[in-house]
Amino acid sequence: MKEMSFEKAMDRLNEVVNLLEKNDVPLEEAVKLFEEGLELVKFCDSKLKGFELKVSELMKEQTENDN
Repeated sequence: MKEMSFEKAMDRLNEVVNLLEKNDVPLEEAVKLFEEGLELVKFCDSKLKGFELKVSELMKEQTENDN
């Protein structure tokens, strides 16, 4: 997957989910959309874990600086 922002990935994931929920796409396209959705979920999860780590590091730094 090419690099994109978290927000753009979430927007695309929402589009994919909406398309799949309509149940009016051909089966082959639905499978491709499902695969794309899984990749987007992995990408977003990875980004969120990175953000959580960064916030955790910043909070630790702040706590150490306060002491």
